[in-house]
Amino acid sequence: MELNISEGRSRSIRCIVKLGGAAITCKNELEKIHDENLEVVACQLRQAMMEGSASSKVIGMDWSKRPGSSEISCDVDDLGDQESSEFSKFVVVHGAGSFGHFQASRSGVHKGGLEKPIVKAGFVATRISVTNLNLEIVRALAREGIPTIGMSPFSCGWSTSKRDVASADLSTVAKTIDSGFVPVLHGDAVLDNILGCTILSGDVIIRHLADHLKPEYVVFLTDVLGVYDRPPSEPDAVLLKEIAVGEDGSWKVVNPVLEHTNKKVDYSVAAHDTTGGMETKISEAAMIAKLGIDVYIVKAATTHSQRALNGDLRDSVPEDWFGTIIRFSK
Repeated sequence: MELNISEGRSRSIRCIVKLGGAAITCKNELEKIHDENLEVVACQLRQAMMEGSASSKVIGMDWSKRPGSSEISCDVDDLGDQESSEFSKFVVVHGAGSFGHFQASRSGVHKGGLEKPIVKAGFVATRISVTNLNLEIVRALAREGIPTIGMSPFSCGWSTSKRDVASADLSTVAKTIDSGFVPVLHGDAVLDNILGCTILSGDVIIRHLADHLKPEYVVFLTDVLGVYDRPPSEPDAVLLKEIAVGEDGSWKVVNPVLEHTNKKVDYSVAAHDTTGGMETKISEAAMIAKLGIDVYIVKAATTHSQRALNGDLRDSVPEDWFGTIIRFSK
């Protein structure tokens, strides 16, 4: 596996955040963004990144005209007197939700086979969809004054071999961070040197970024409180508050103590999800935790997500915090 990254760069990445597709889009409505959630998430991210800094006026960075607005959303004249804001270093990765998954599953892009016209068309359609979502997320964060840069894995040279990352040039990501910007990556359709093409999930992207950027902690923002022992829609579903990961990568639930400790967690995956759903999320989170990096899986746009983004859980976890922590345990 080839992973290029610039040498001698600063390593003080504070947090990598995954915006789950189900949390920021309306998953049952094709290509519809959950505007309310995304707005709250953007505000919470700004608060977390500005923690410890003097509060300053939010100067939006989306100067484009939006439907229904007659002016750009930033008063450029305000920037002349604005002092430079210090942001701690974050990286954002988002899923596709109701964008991309339909196109990918309908055409079979995740299975490969670019020689088939429907797969090639689906590859193009998937990328149009996910890059449109990426732009809207970048704009939402930019309106909160976060200096975001959208980065598509395909365009940055990410590729796979039988769906596992084969090449990922992280030098552009590193330079973007060191220049004071926040990279915003996303799950993407990419070329695969065995299958021809496939879908690279945001969860896999985060694991590789964590391995090379070594953030202090990682936060997965989802549409449910955390990881449950069965689909949360089922009666008596139990929220798993802490999962311990061993040196061999295996994991077990340590809080709460389940009646059957060897009971496997049941997963539910939406029919259109081509990236593995919660099972992939836990598997990738466990590999991140094995690096000694705490992972928090928590419901987006809640007080619980704000505390996780702020890093408030690193020393101790309050009883009134609801979410799942996945951490390394020797």
